[in-house]
Amino acid sequence: MNNRKTKFIPAPKPTHFKVAEPVELMTFLLSKMGGMSRSSVKSLLAHRQVAVNEVIITQFNHMLKANDKIVVNSSRGNIELTHPKLRIIFEDAYLIIVEKKEGLLTVSTGDNDETTAFSILRNHVKKSSPNNRVYTVHRLDRETSGILMFAKSREIQLALQEHWHNVVTRRVYVALVEGTVEKEQDTIMTWLSENEKSLKIHSSAADDGGQQAVTHYRRVKSNDKYSLLEIELETGRKNQIRVHMEGIGHPIVGDKKYGASVSPIGRLGLHARVLAFYHPITLEIVSFETPVPRDFLHLFH
Repeated sequence: MNNRKTKFIPAPKPTHFKVAEPVELMTFLLSKMGGMSRSSVKSLLAHRQVAVNEVIITQFNHMLKANDKIVVNSSRGNIELTHPKLRIIFEDAYLIIVEKKEGLLTVSTGDNDETTAFSILRNHVKKSSPNNRVYTVHRLDRETSGILMFAKSREIQLALQEHWHNVVTRRVYVALVEGTVEKEQDTIMTWLSENEKSLKIHSSAADDGGQQAVTHYRRVKSNDKYSLLEIELETGRKNQIRVHMEGIGHPIVGDKKYGASVSPIGRLGLHARVLAFYHPITLEIVSFETPVPRDFLHLFH
């Protein structure tokens, strides 16, 4: 899917148009922008200065429909997020989907002023309007990288959280684990419970009153030291993947808490690669994915 659509933030003196009949966006803009050249129109699109129905469009061949509303922001007033630990991959009026780097908390765990994904996005949206807000929908561990979703209203946040297992259609991670995983694919099902003192999650093959956790994995690459697994979650329990990998004797590299003995890439070898879900407003399934981190792959060259 196209990840270059975001909520359009009007800048000073935008130009508004309404579409009368179906037409390609380039053709429409050439006819409306006072003799502007094709290269100039393409520049407007490339700099994310054209919105159709409040969604930024960058494709010149986007097809317009009758009654579509066009806004052209010729002063380049759009506010982009630039941060080494966080990248926006999708934004509309209801959601923000980001890729978080390892080492960044999703949200603060105490009263300190540590920078988090939440605080970065909160400051970002307030640049457009002091009334703008963001709300945490789910979390990734500090040392886990990958896709995170935030809501722009309390109502959207609650709707997503309360119906999370019905809303989310696919969650895929990649894990770099110690040793050669023998089975090409398998499903792990156990019951997880948290020790109140150590805060470590324990796994039981029998129902001991904990939460049932189901993990599906597929071996993608392996050598005599490491394996790269694609992991799909059926349930989303705290530390589920980390506990399950330790349970099969192949802890995630860099994960000392759950049995790892080596850290060849200097970080936890876990990345949230794919997130697909029903959009809370359009009810269409949307899917986002990021590449496997390069340092995961270097160990197999």
